[in-house]
Amino acid sequence: MELAKKDHEQPSVQSLAISKPESRLYMSFISVAFISLLIGGLMGLLQVFIRSGKFTLPAGIDYYQILTVHGVILGLVLTTYFIIGFHFSLMGKTVGISIKQRKTAWVAFWIMVIGTIMTAITILFGEASVLYTFYAPLRAHPAFYIGLALVIIGSWIAGFVNWRQLALWKKAHPDEKSPLLAFMVTVNTVMWFIASLGVAVAVLVQFIPWSLGYAETINVLISRTLFWYFGHPLVYFWLLPAYMAWYAIIPKIIGGKIFSDSLARLSFVLFLFFSIPVGFHHQLTEPGIDPTWKFIQVVLTFMVVIPSLMTAFSMFATFEITGRRKGAKGLFGWFKKLPWKDVRFLAPFIGMLAFIPGGAGGIINASHQMNALIHNTIWVTGHFHLTVATTVMLTFFGISYWLIPYLRGRKLTPNINRLGIIQAIIWTVGMTIMSGAMHIEGLLGAPRRSSYSEYGGGEQVSEWIGYQMAQAIGGTILFIGIVLMVYIFIKLTFFAPKGEEEFPIAEEEVDAQPTPAFFENWKLWIGITVALILAAYTIPFIEIIQTSPPGSVPFDFPIGR
Repeated sequence: MELAKKDHEQPSVQSLAISKPESRLYMSFISVAFISLLIGGLMGLLQVFIRSGKFTLPAGIDYYQILTVHGVILGLVLTTYFIIGFHFSLMGKTVGISIKQRKTAWVAFWIMVIGTIMTAITILFGEASVLYTFYAPLRAHPAFYIGLALVIIGSWIAGFVNWRQLALWKKAHPDEKSPLLAFMVTVNTVMWFIASLGVAVAVLVQFIPWSLGYAETINVLISRTLFWYFGHPLVYFWLLPAYMAWYAIIPKIIGGKIFSDSLARLSFVLFLFFSIPVGFHHQLTEPGIDPTWKFIQVVLTFMVVIPSLMTAFSMFATFEITGRRKGAKGLFGWFKKLPWKDVRFLAPFIGMLAFIPGGAGGIINASHQMNALIHNTIWVTGHFHLTVATTVMLTFFGISYWLIPYLRGRKLTPNINRLGIIQAIIWTVGMTIMSGAMHIEGLLGAPRRSSYSEYGGGEQVSEWIGYQMAQAIGGTILFIGIVLMVYIFIKLTFFAPKGEEEFPIAEEEVDAQPTPAFFENWKLWIGITVALILAAYTIPFIEIIQTSPPGSVPFDFPIGR
């Protein structure tokens, strides 16, 4: 149905439905994500072939071009578009969206698309082979940075729409707690906004003037610090939508209920607290930062283990309670009662399991002595592929199997469900081989961000060859999974039978404890977050400005590399 034309006319939570104009908006974001999946996946396939030493790129195409495309389009474009589309669908379903808000959301979409196109053109023309981290002194064409700025601005506008949606709902329902999924979306957009301020400052104040020639030098340490102020919470911006599905959607799919609304909200608040002021653990090997502040931020990094364990406890409690209600006996009888033949459950569940070794690898990455062993090796690349490319992506795929049919008015048929299960298995096998080889090769000292064929022969390189071939095999299997997933997306979008699919949002347990009202105190949560950031960054940032050189990087440093 078409919702009210004025912002203050919000429908009741009981009667919310997603209209066709809303569906077009949400599907536009999700469609860009799947186009990005195919392009970025192809670039990844080329990378593993090149690193195997058995393939060379055609003349005119540089390895670092495809490496940049792969990182930018999968790490930034795919994730951001899918997450914003998912956010909008959750908010539209739980608190509603007005015509005015929807029009503003379209403005956000087109600003992001323009920025994405600008960035893509510079990379494709070889003017921005700077990887998705775009570290100085690597310098790209100004359009690359301007495009990134537009993508960030567009995402902020989308976040402002989400906040407006919740604020108006609260105004209409002053004595009710906010819907759990709306609360979670708000936490994630608040985290994204605060975190992306760092990269926005770096791009607008440092990189754009430098690339345009208005500044002859750039302070490298400041730029890297600003990037990682953003870069680590970016990982949780990817991860929290998966947590939304785990907490509030998977229970419905398996026929259960949310274990604890309060625990779910608390875990998201803790992620907000401890995801942003921890960027120094990505800079443990860099001089110019006092070790004391590195240690403080490492401690804050490990605090995120608490909401992670809370989430694991909540999910497996939900699985066990649901299984026992279905008649499960014995210690692990509930395990057999889970819907293993439902891809909406299977794909996210594999993602959950992948997060166990992924989290263990994260502990290694953030530990000072162990980080010294694996820093700037392909171990780190393997870690990202285990967490973001497995945990997050398989959960996003699981979401797609019900969200796309719902938005398109089509059915998830048994055949498509079966294809989805095959796709999830292919993805798991391919990623296990490729990521496992990356981890082992990283322990042997193989560098990341590099084509290994450039290193010639030698005993050390010969040790890597087998693992490079394993990466090529795993990458090929993964690309087959990508092609299959894109085929499923097209099938669900255009060719699946017409019908109605469920938008699965779980209810709370009947005897659940009431959720404390203080969870709605956004001033408190944002205030604590800002205080933690100021405590972790103010003094070290002042010291960086005072003691680090301004960056004697000549303006004529080669563009792109």
